[in-house]
Amino acid sequence: MKPKTGQRLKGDLDTLYQMHVWHKKFADLLNIVVIVKTNLTTQDVAHVVLFSSDLDLSYEHLIDYDRLRFQLEFNVRDAKQDWGLEDFMTIKQTPVYNSANLAMFMVNVSHAVMRPMRTQWPECSVNDLKAWFRSRKYVVETLKLLPEMPELIFIEQAIARVAQFGRVNHVVNPI
Repeated sequence: MKPKTGQRLKGDLDTLYQMHVWHKKFADLLNIVVIVKTNLTTQDVAHVVLFSSDLDLSYEHLIDYDRLRFQLEFNVRDAKQDWGLEDFMTIKQTPVYNSANLAMFMVNVSHAVMRPMRTQWPECSVNDLKAWFRSRKYVVETLKLLPEMPELIFIEQAIARVAQFGRVNHVVNPI
């Protein structure tokens, strides 16, 4: 195919080639993008080869998707580390599908919950978030044993105090 040339970074010239090719060990046709990076001052040349089985994917999308792979890897790591993706014990298709999707869903929920908390608590981690919600549950269940429910300000202070036991990162003013 015809090369696409463009100035990317100062001092670099990128030439892009996109083609559909067969591989001797892969049954289907592959969509290949080759990026040839040339440093204009040193004339050093580097090659990046990206590929996909989606033949309709443009080179721009293939490059964008490749840039997202690190975020995907971080999300899978979080799902394994924090939400039990490594720990589920099942081999049937539907339970595996449900467990994997639940773990990935919890990664997304935890990031959405932590985002507003980070204005007051920038170092908030998933372990801190778990400690916070666990302390809320413990305090509320303990207060249900009292004959009369205390004031809301006391409940919030008790939750903040109990959350200190399990948290990893320090917070000056708990939420």
